[in-house]
Amino acid sequence: MSIITQRGDDGDTDLMFGQRISKTSLRIETLGSIDELNAALGLARAADSEGKHLEILDRIQNLLFALMGQLACRCEDQVKYQEKNYAAITDHDLEWITGTARAIEESGVKYTHWAIPGAEGSMSRAYLDFARTISRRAERQVLMLNESGESVPETVRIFLNRLSDMLWILARSGS
Repeated sequence: MSIITQRGDDGDTDLMFGQRISKTSLRIETLGSIDELNAALGLARAADSEGKHLEILDRIQNLLFALMGQLACRCEDQVKYQEKNYAAITDHDLEWITGTARAIEESGVKYTHWAIPGAEGSMSRAYLDFARTISRRAERQVLMLNESGESVPETVRIFLNRLSDMLWILARSGS
């Protein structure tokens, strides 16, 4: 099967379970931001020559795939999503991201003022800051989507907030 289906030529795209939606919808904009976030994390990963954060970034990127799956499914299809046992952000994932961020912070991350992205001369750290800003945008979009009446799981909303904080801490931890 080719990736070029031409089904999107009219400006619509597919959600999970066959729903069609405009490519300009807030849901698709949100999914695009999360996809962009994952790509930015790929840049941070590739620039991390020492592999200092590789395990953490790998887990985050896989969790973003789960998050995208949840968002690519309309509210009325959430039960089908769960029945299929597709990956989803869980309370355990929230505990992991919070615990990991705190552990990194407690290992000696110091900050007393605004951080200037890229000032350390590290591409990896600069990409982590870039990813953080995309994460904040995705978080705002998820909140807008939820406020518009298209329910977004609470774990997804919380995850993006905590991920942004973790990325800020990672960028300060050096590499």
